[in-house]
Amino acid sequence: MLKKLALLTVTPLLFAAAHATPSDAALAAARHARGAYQDQVVDTLARMVAINTVADPAVPCERNAQHIAFKQLLRDEAQRLGFDFDDAGCVVVIGYGKGTERVGVVTHGDVQPVDPSKWRRSPFTLDSTSEPGLLLGRGTEDDKGPIATALYAMKAISDRKVALNKRIELYVYMAEESDWAPLEAFLKTHTPPQLSITLDAEYPVVTAEKGWGLVTVTMPAQPAAGQGGPVLASFTGGFFNSQIPEDAQAVIDRAPPALEERIRARAAGQKGMRYAFARTGERLTIKAKGVSAHSSKPEDGVNAIAMLADALSVQPWQGTSAAAMVSFVNDLLGTGLYGEKFGGAAYRDAFMGPMTVAPVVLKPGDKGLALAINLRRPRGKTGAQLEREFRTAFDGWKAGHAPGATLAAEIGEPWLREDAPQVPVLLDVFSHYTGVKHAKPVAIGGGTNSRLFANAVSFGPGMPGAVYTGHSEHEYISRKQLLLNLEMYTAVLVELAK
Repeated sequence: MLKKLALLTVTPLLFAAAHATPSDAALAAARHARGAYQDQVVDTLARMVAINTVADPAVPCERNAQHIAFKQLLRDEAQRLGFDFDDAGCVVVIGYGKGTERVGVVTHGDVQPVDPSKWRRSPFTLDSTSEPGLLLGRGTEDDKGPIATALYAMKAISDRKVALNKRIELYVYMAEESDWAPLEAFLKTHTPPQLSITLDAEYPVVTAEKGWGLVTVTMPAQPAAGQGGPVLASFTGGFFNSQIPEDAQAVIDRAPPALEERIRARAAGQKGMRYAFARTGERLTIKAKGVSAHSSKPEDGVNAIAMLADALSVQPWQGTSAAAMVSFVNDLLGTGLYGEKFGGAAYRDAFMGPMTVAPVVLKPGDKGLALAINLRRPRGKTGAQLEREFRTAFDGWKAGHAPGATLAAEIGEPWLREDAPQVPVLLDVFSHYTGVKHAKPVAIGGGTNSRLFANAVSFGPGMPGAVYTGHSEHEYISRKQLLLNLEMYTAVLVELAK
């Protein structure tokens, strides 16, 4: 999860469409990796998934017992496979080979929170049976699967005794999902490799990332309305800020059956949503269930907060903070993905795509009912301009609806790297193993640690056009994709280090 980092460049990469075949040494090492280690890489992934490396806000990453256990597993694996190991607290470096020139592989060992009730088996058990062909578990795609494949890619290169001119270093950071400060501090005293690949995004090659942002709208608490018609007593939803919310709930007091029928009828027209209605006297509780997804790809999910607000739009609501929030969501967010209703804020870039705007967490706080809205924004506007546009639209809305409402904004910068020398090699390997012709660099909505390393770009693990399951409550990587990644990572490391 990225917060504030500076914009580096503004010109998209242009690379020749023709691709070369990887060298014989690279192809042979990749074949060996798959043939020798297809079972071991799954076994190692299972042991990684079994350790719950969700961040604990009260415990720094270097003192977190689960993180320490994960690092011990990595130490044991490194020693067993013949690699050196350095523990720098929140960062470990696993190395193979010698030389002042180095190739980095950047990953992370921490994972996002989970709701265990949504998983067929424990999210910290690698489940290979519930859905044949899939390996389900927290971290399988983001980012423990890539760590396991990188380890065995290095092992295959070692087995083959490929002559390398550069040292290979695997970096595993333990707080990527929660706090980048320890990694930034580490890199102030540690010289990073001359070039790196980050295994935390998608193929073919990611050379641009949208800026992360968070807009928080708060409706001050107010007592429920007195005698009269229906009252929206509560409206809540979401789990964490980098996940499209799968769940939302509303409670309506003095709800007549006719109102329930109108809400049911509107909800029935929503694609991908499920609803449960429960009555206790005149109190109606509505539980909405959508589809969770990474908040950088809202198109992969179905947003339960936005959809429930839409279902409640069958009548105007007043008198409570929940009522004001429903009106706000419907008036300025709606069920779209790109902020089209939020005044003049919406925009897009030809290479990086549109800004996405998604309500992610709605819950009571110290100052009232607070809604966190996740932004992923391309180049094309300054952060100050975008914040002004959000505030202008919000101030106009609140004047007529909720004068006490407030808006706070944190808007990070987009990033683009136009001159990473390894990009042609990555495109060559991707095209060879997938058959995709004319592969070119792409931009993503997420933010990776590529931004902090010299000459770093992302290479997998997700395939273009496929649903990215990291951060969802149905995270998996297919066995087929895991082994394809193993081959491609092996070939790439040979080509970059030989």
